[in-house]
Amino acid sequence: MSDVVPPFQAFLIRQDENRKVSAAMESMTVDALDAGEVLIRVAYSSVNYKDALAATGAGKIIRRFPCVGGIDMSGTVVESADPRFKAGDEVIATSYDIGVAHHGGYAEYARVPAGWVVPLPAGLSLFDAMALGTAGFTAALAIVRMEDNGLAPANGPVIVTGASGGVGGLAIDMLAGLGYHVVALTGKAHEEGYLKGLGAAEIRLRDTIDPATTRPMDAGLWAGAVDNAGGDILAWVLSTMKQAGTVASIGNAQSIKLNTTVFPFILRGVSLLGIDSGYMGEPTRTRVWQRLATDLKPRHLATMTKMVSFAELPGVFNDFIEGRVKGRTVIAVK
Repeated sequence: MSDVVPPFQAFLIRQDENRKVSAAMESMTVDALDAGEVLIRVAYSSVNYKDALAATGAGKIIRRFPCVGGIDMSGTVVESADPRFKAGDEVIATSYDIGVAHHGGYAEYARVPAGWVVPLPAGLSLFDAMALGTAGFTAALAIVRMEDNGLAPANGPVIVTGASGGVGGLAIDMLAGLGYHVVALTGKAHEEGYLKGLGAAEIRLRDTIDPATTRPMDAGLWAGAVDNAGGDILAWVLSTMKQAGTVASIGNAQSIKLNTTVFPFILRGVSLLGIDSGYMGEPTRTRVWQRLATDLKPRHLATMTKMVSFAELPGVFNDFIEGRVKGRTVIAVK
């Protein structure tokens, strides 16, 4: 295959002998890609907070150097040793070790294990798939798991914390599209119009919550919650859940720690669901992508998405690290 595919551009992350991380565009060949059954010509990738941490060295995300960044990719199969995929198939590959311990989507070609690949569902374009990416898959997985646990629009309001982020905005759009009354919790008052445009019925500002006054159980407000924050925010969410409420824990933007009591669980029957979008396998992975192509497809995906050329990729990461990004960023690799 190396004699068919010419050298191509890849965004490679390296670490020097002093453990300093650097990243830059480099020329790469197919022979230098990691092992896998499916070779993909990448059309699009995306930028997640995890990608920014990896590319800048701000977080200990990369588990092997050098590594092509990008935890998400969509594109077209060039060749496959797995009968489930053939040349010309449009596919998605996200999460697992992609972009952290296996060369990822910030390259014109990628080779990955077949078990990490999902056929592009009818109803999604390759661009749509990356406007969703890991963020969309995470939000959808949270909703699917909460629904499996009994959540329904008639149960009451659903609160989304970290609402202006990529996962938060997508969750709001999806939930509102299903008929839920969605409350957006955010620290950014200036994003009220944006969040209501996505479908939030109410906006609640984070600074109205005083962790010092959070009681073991407070008035029950929420039938469901999608939590991006962790820490004191998640503790407050748990204390304000309705009877038999369901919380999906998907992030730790505030803290990895959780100081709470057992009361919401044993006195109100609250469920706390851990959402691991990274290694969720089949058949759930395909089931969630099928939902993303149908009833969970966000109505405002274009509104919350911007596209950046592959050449501009190195310049986008600092905005993520410094919290200046809302919505989704798609990288046009092709």
